[in-house]
Formats: sequence, C-alpha cells, structure tokens
Amino acid sequence: MYPEEMVKPMREEVTRLGVRELRTAQDVDTLLKQGKGTAMVFVNSVCGCAAGGARPALALALQHAVKPDALATVFAGADREAVERARSYMAGFPPSSPSIGLFKDGKVVHVVERRQIEGRMPAQIASDLTALFDKHCKPAR
Repeated sequence: MYPEEMVKPMREEVTRLGVRELRTAQDVDTLLKQGKGTAMVFVNSVCGCAAGGARPALALALQHAVKPDALATVFAGADREAVERARSYMAGFPPSSPSIGLFKDGKVVHVVERRQIEGRMPAQIASDLTALFDKHCKPAR
C-alpha cells in the first residue's frame, strides 16, 4: 500500500475533474448496484502510464459533450477493498491499473485496459474513451 501523502496529488488530479472517489467496497456497490444509466470507474495508479497517459486522457475525454451519468475513481495500491470490488464488476477482463470501466445499467460494457493505455498518447486514449461515451452514453440535456 502506498502512503497517502504519495497518492494524494494523483487522487486530486482526478477529483478536480469532478470524478467522485470511491474508497470502500460499499461505495462501489452503492454506485454500481443502483443499475440506472451509465457510470465510468477509473482505476487510478501511481505508474507512469497513469501519469503520462490515463489521467491526461481522462481530462481530455471529460471535455466531450457526451459522458457517463456518474464518474468515479478507485486507487490501486491505496484503496484495496474498493479496487477489488470495482474489479469484481469487471469480470471477464484481467485486473489492470490503470484501467477504465464503463458500465450501463450496472453491467460492464467495456474496459480500457492498461495494455490499451501504455505507450499511447493521451489524445489517442481520449479518442477511444469519447467513442465509447458516444456509443453507450446519452448526450447531456
């Protein structure tokens, strides 16, 4: 487990975007068991591909007109219980961090895995995310 003073700036980089932190398994269940609309869960990480790719891509993608109804994050290596629970909802996809799960009516519809983030530019990753948002999410009213 990483010390909180180490992960705090990385948490804040995501929460400043309006993404809600889920710190416990119950927080994850509350979001995903409601089963209404779309939700994105970003599995944050201290690794370089999170810093150089995933978090900047998330910031770009959230500027898009179409986005999930709920935006949430868990932090790998810091909030073990929440991460394990989030990953349990992503059955069929290998656990990886960073990763981004997109859910519709409580069911996973797609996961952007670390292998799809690593070594790619933020704009490329953001393009993948916005295509997923366009496909699965309703435009804001």
